[in-house]
Amino acid sequence: MSNNPLTLPEYQVETEELQRLRAKLLPPYRVVLFDDDYNEMNYVVFVLLHSINNLSQAEAERIMLTAHLTGTAIVTVCPKEIAEFYQERLLSYGLTATIEPE
Repeated sequence: MSNNPLTLPEYQVETEELQRLRAKLLPPYRVVLFDDDYNEMNYVVFVLLHSINNLSQAEAERIMLTAHLTGTAIVTVCPKEIAEFYQERLLSYGLTATIEPE
């Protein structure tokens, strides 16, 4: 380990090889939100903010508007277990969502 405080230790730097290995072990899945005729736009934004970790207000609004205008929107891409968790949260609020391999 270097004495230079500006140098990160090697174990903190993620290499392309580690990224490929992670993707192989935990293949990415998309969480897809579908537009519906039942829920108001503000409610969908509220649900997104309370269901998906680390979404900003602007991101939630963009996802809601994309689903509204095009019929579907990709909410997030993450490992399958997390995608299933997010899908269940969205469904529990009455939204329509699926997951699919990326």
